[in-house]
Amino acid sequence: MKTHSRALPPGLLIGAAVCCTVFAWASAFVSIRSAGAAYSPGALALGRLLAASLVLGVILLVRREGLPPRGARRGILLSGLVWFGGYTVALNWGERLVDAGTASLLVNTGPILMALLAARLLGEALPPRLLTGMAVSFAGAVVVGLSMSSGGDGSTSVLGVVLCLLAAVAYATGVVAQKPALAFGTPLQITAYSCFAGTVACLPFAGQLVAEVPKAPLSATLNMVYLGVVPTALAFTTWTYALARMPAGKLGATTYAVPAIVVLLSWILLGEVPAWLTLLGGLLCLTGVAVSRYRPRTREGSGLGADGPLPGAFGARGR
Repeated sequence: MKTHSRALPPGLLIGAAVCCTVFAWASAFVSIRSAGAAYSPGALALGRLLAASLVLGVILLVRREGLPPRGARRGILLSGLVWFGGYTVALNWGERLVDAGTASLLVNTGPILMALLAARLLGEALPPRLLTGMAVSFAGAVVVGLSMSSGGDGSTSVLGVVLCLLAAVAYATGVVAQKPALAFGTPLQITAYSCFAGTVACLPFAGQLVAEVPKAPLSATLNMVYLGVVPTALAFTTWTYALARMPAGKLGATTYAVPAIVVLLSWILLGEVPAWLTLLGGLLCLTGVAVSRYRPRTREGSGLGADGPLPGAFGARGR
């Protein structure tokens, strides 16, 4: 009589993991915008990574996963320095100058940059649709830049756009660096030790963090801790769970929803709505990404194009 469903259907669990990841990464843009009013970019990055490192370290101990294999360490180090460290600082700085929705639109040009780097460094194919998508996304970034430069404090806003694009470059570089490392270590090892490396890289900001914590409102500090625990530690865990159970390209496409969620959350929580010209430029950016990643179905209906899965899909986002 007790033989009813003893476990949730796998499809439901995968869907829940995907939703958790997308919403967590979207919320990161809003939390950064909020906490950034009290914390400088470097201090916020260090606080976030310290919180994430603590959580990931506990998970490593519970699962008894040791040091990553030697073959994975180069990718871990590069990803930690460039993605977990450099991306986080650049995005924090950029979001002091542009709204959360605009930042998310610009950072989501990352998949195109990933494909470019993968073609150069990993020998991945560079199909014509990728070049077309690049051109569309570049036009979108230009439109966003023009919308910011025509909005009063032009130079500062343009700097924010540049910083968000720099964050996209760091994000793409880190993902491509992680891809070969995943052939040697587990996703948890790669993520956790990359986070540790990023934390060490941000230690020069420790003095700022110590000085700013007593002055910051409790809400800003809680946002900083939230950034480390949920969008970093938890979201990467749910991402790798879903990645192990569905095609990488299909999973990567779910991140298209992030900017829309960010715009909605920033409107509700922060009262920020990007200007119509900024939204148009952001939509062009995402259209370019969609064009570059479109893969017509094969005759067998596999859902993947001739070039295979998306380069660098192992570990994308973060926000």
